[in-house]
Amino acid sequence: MTAAAPIPRHYGLDWLRIGAFAILILYHIGMVFVPWGFHVQLARLPWVAIPMLASNPWRLMLLFVVSGYATRALAVRHPSIASFARGRSIRLLVPLAFGVAVLVPPQIWAELVSKYGYPGSYATFWLHDWLGFRLIGGVVPTPAWNHLWFVAYLWVYTMAVAVLLAVGGRFGGRAQALFDRVFGGWGGAVLPVLWLLLVDIRLFPGGLETHGLIDDWLAHAIYFPALLFGFGMAGSERVLGSFRRGWIVAAGIALASYAVAAALEWRWPGLAGAPAGLGTVFAGARAVQGWMAVVALIGLAERFWNRDHPWRRTLTEAVFPFYLIHQTIIILVALGLRRLGWPLAVDAAILVAATVAGCWAFYLVGRKLRWLRPLIGLRPGDGGKATI
Repeated sequence: MTAAAPIPRHYGLDWLRIGAFAILILYHIGMVFVPWGFHVQLARLPWVAIPMLASNPWRLMLLFVVSGYATRALAVRHPSIASFARGRSIRLLVPLAFGVAVLVPPQIWAELVSKYGYPGSYATFWLHDWLGFRLIGGVVPTPAWNHLWFVAYLWVYTMAVAVLLAVGGRFGGRAQALFDRVFGGWGGAVLPVLWLLLVDIRLFPGGLETHGLIDDWLAHAIYFPALLFGFGMAGSERVLGSFRRGWIVAAGIALASYAVAAALEWRWPGLAGAPAGLGTVFAGARAVQGWMAVVALIGLAERFWNRDHPWRRTLTEAVFPFYLIHQTIIILVALGLRRLGWPLAVDAAILVAATVAGCWAFYLVGRKLRWLRPLIGLRPGDGGKATI
């Protein structure tokens, strides 16, 4: 349907997905301490933003690129486009619905309690306010999908790919040849950077992602092209080869760009009071850092990590359940820690330990219960592969 032969499993990209989600979990723990604001916070420390900026520009973009590769690999295994769309809908929308109904409400309740003095119990909130389709206190919307926006966006983008395959599938060979010609060699590194610079500096200067789907044009301008790039990359040895050869240069550029963004953040936290024009420099540095990091990491995965390991299958399967539950654990533990007044270093250690332990428990219990497996993104029966 989309390629002459099945797309081989790329173990290096599996490791990248595992690592990116691990960083995402640590990132959300960091949000409890950063000045940017979060559902429940224990502090607002400006210096925490510096390490957060190390992964902020690229982690989600990388996940969408890897998801694009996986989407292509899954598409060619299905007998029809309709079968592909139906299978992906079940594997993504069922966990999304479960998450919105069960996993996200505690996050919203904890936010209301910690920030707005919500007086009701969790049972009261879930029964009377969660499905109110309104702003509680004029601030917090219910219901919401919070961190599960990634799953919703991935489903929408996947359905868009299915439509493109249905409409233009007969031009797939020519489209792949054009992709190889445009993005092979230097094009795969430079052209996406130019697009990101255009998006961040000209099209949406100073814009923020809303994660509301309908009004989130900034996110769509970044993440949908990233998924399409991954889709094309799955059939392009030329692009993978260029990344494999150029990862050292890309890594150096990414580190230099991060140094610029970090220096500006250190001197002017949040760019408050920064001289005119430095906001553009900051945005440009983040755009360059973002794509160069993606290129470097894919190149590393292609060069060194494209090999299997006994732990890879388990970790690949565990990634989605970890993603579903991790933020709920972080927020509820942080809510409990607020009342104790312990040193922040102790709070951080407890958050890391509790989140890792809770995620493993959620996955290990969930994979044993046949009725729960589809709800947490696992295939029915024993074993299985990751959904995203």
